[in-house]
Amino acid sequence: MQGYVDCHCHISSKDFDKDLEEVVESSKQAGLLAILAVAEHAGEFEKIIELSQRFPGFIFPCLGVHPVQEVSPEQQRGASLQCVCLLQDLDAALPLIEEYKDQLVAIGEVGLDFTPRFVRGETDKDVQRKVLIRQAQIAKALDLPLNVHSRSAGRPTIQLLREQGVEKALLHAFDGKPSVAMEGVKAGYFFSIPPSIIRSEQQKLVKQLPLENICLETDSPALGPEKQVRNEPRNVVVSAEFISRVKGVSLQTVMDVTTQNALRLFPKITSKLRP
Repeated sequence: MQGYVDCHCHISSKDFDKDLEEVVESSKQAGLLAILAVAEHAGEFEKIIELSQRFPGFIFPCLGVHPVQEVSPEQQRGASLQCVCLLQDLDAALPLIEEYKDQLVAIGEVGLDFTPRFVRGETDKDVQRKVLIRQAQIAKALDLPLNVHSRSAGRPTIQLLREQGVEKALLHAFDGKPSVAMEGVKAGYFFSIPPSIIRSEQQKLVKQLPLENICLETDSPALGPEKQVRNEPRNVVVSAEFISRVKGVSLQTVMDVTTQNALRLFPKITSKLRP
């Protein structure tokens, strides 16, 4: 089956509410076979499930709790509120994951985010680790892969996944050193490349990663080829073209290999794809 897979996309974002049909159609015209819709918090779960039912065989649901939860600017001053929100959202998410488990193709977006503005010390990091461990356990119990966020936390994220015995994981928009990424490669993990790679310092990462460990993503509406311009799933082609140039292989090869990688990592997609 010919086409691309966007392995990490926030298609449930409000940015797409007004023209979702057009966005989906343009992505199909660009050659996409599937979009993996990832969640950041439990409040998105129902919408993502509805989208997967509205576009069956094209939008596939991934439910999980992101390591950073939104709080108001006033609340940000309180060091513990981020942790409280994260733990509360995990509590809200667990019964919904159980309810929709048969429809899910992955648990995500989960992970660690040690960006200084989001963590105030080891306590915050420990809460993030506990939430990730819990979701890793759920993924293992359901035999589902993890769709992973690891901003400013590449090495600790990979280390935790390995310690938890996670075998199936996608590290999205990885911002760590290539040498750290190779630790993930050794563990059998995959790395998805967003369109922002054309303006990113992470271009060296693509050079070193084996094509057999690369998937495509857009992280739409973020991480587009242009700053502050809404990203769309159709821009997954931008990622593919960049990889093609860097690796010195045809665009067709990038399409074939990255799609096979995605189907191997997310096998529940295969039987549901609609040609």
